[in-house]
Amino acid sequence: MKFTAAQIAGILEGTVEGNEEVEVDKLAKIEEGEVGSLTFLANPKYTQYIYTTESSITIVDKDFVPESPVKTTLVRVDNAYQAFSKLLEYYNKVKLNKSGIEDPAFVSDSAHYGENLYLGAFSYIGENVKIGNNVKIFPQVYIGDNVSIGDDSIIFSGAKLLSETVVGKGCVINGNVVIGADGFGFRPDENGEYHKVPQTGNVILEDFVDVGPGTTIDRATLGSTLIKRGVKLDNQIQIAHNVTIGENTVIAAQTGIAGSTKIGKNCIIGGQVGIAGHISIGDNVKIQAQSGIGRNVKDNETLQGTPALGYSEYNKSYVHFKNLPKIVGRLNAIEKNLDND
Repeated sequence: MKFTAAQIAGILEGTVEGNEEVEVDKLAKIEEGEVGSLTFLANPKYTQYIYTTESSITIVDKDFVPESPVKTTLVRVDNAYQAFSKLLEYYNKVKLNKSGIEDPAFVSDSAHYGENLYLGAFSYIGENVKIGNNVKIFPQVYIGDNVSIGDDSIIFSGAKLLSETVVGKGCVINGNVVIGADGFGFRPDENGEYHKVPQTGNVILEDFVDVGPGTTIDRATLGSTLIKRGVKLDNQIQIAHNVTIGENTVIAAQTGIAGSTKIGKNCIIGGQVGIAGHISIGDNVKIQAQSGIGRNVKDNETLQGTPALGYSEYNKSYVHFKNLPKIVGRLNAIEKNLDND
C-alpha cells in the first residue's frame, strides 16, 4: 500500500515542501529511515537526524526551520506527533478494511450478522450468535453459541469467545484471547477431594474495551463477569469469575485478579500486580508494578509493595530497608558495649 506526499498532506491537512509525487510504503524511526519510508520529527533531541535520514517523507511542525539542506520531502502540519498518530489510525482502518466470508468458514443457520461483515477462513460461528455491522473477525476465531458482538468490533486470529459472552461496540479483542471459559471454582468434600462447581454465568464487555493478546476472562459462577466501558487490558492478564472492572481503568501485562473482586473506574494498575479475591478497590486508584493487594482500597490511593503500602509510606520505608544491614551493625555494636559494661 503506497501513499504519495500529496495524499498524506491531504489526509493531515498539511502542506508539502519538496516532491509531491514521492511515494512511501512503510514507516521508520527518523534515525533508521530508508528510501520509501515515512517518518516524523516531534522531539527536538532528534532534530540532527532530519539532515541525514534516508526517509522519503518526514512529517514536521509548521514552524520547523531547517539549519541545513534536507533530502527528505517535508509535510508540514500543526502538530507532527498528533498528525503521525492520526495517520497511523487511518492506515489501520485501510489495512483492516476487509469484508466478505472466506472459505472455509462455518456459520450456523441460526446466526445473524449485520452489514459489511468480514469473517476469516477457518472461523466458527455457533448457534444464535448475533453480530452487528462492520465487524471484523479474522481467521481461526471461535464464536460459541448465543454470543453477541456489537457494531465495529474487531476480533483477531485465534481468539475464542465462549457461549453467552456479550461484546459491546467498538471493542478490540486480540489474538489468542479466551473470554468466557469456566471460572476456577472447586469445593472440597470430607475426604479432601475437589469437585467442580458449575460456572453458569457469562462475561460482558461493554463498549470500547480493548483486550490484549493471551488475556483470559472467566465466566461468572452466577451472574456476569463485567468489564465496563473503555477498559484497556494489556497482554496475558487473568481475570477470574465474577470480577467487575470499572470504566476507563487500564491494566498492564501479567496482572492477576482473583474471583469476585470489584475494581473502580479510572484506575491505573501496573504489570504483574496480584489482587486477592472478594475485595473492593475504589476509583482513581494507582497500583505500582509487582504489588500485592490483599485488602480493600479506598478511592484515590496510590499503592506499592507486597503487601502493598501507601506509595509515600513505601518510599520512606524503603530508605530503612536499604540501610537495614548498617542499622543491625550499629545495634550489635551497642549490645556489645553494654555487655562489656
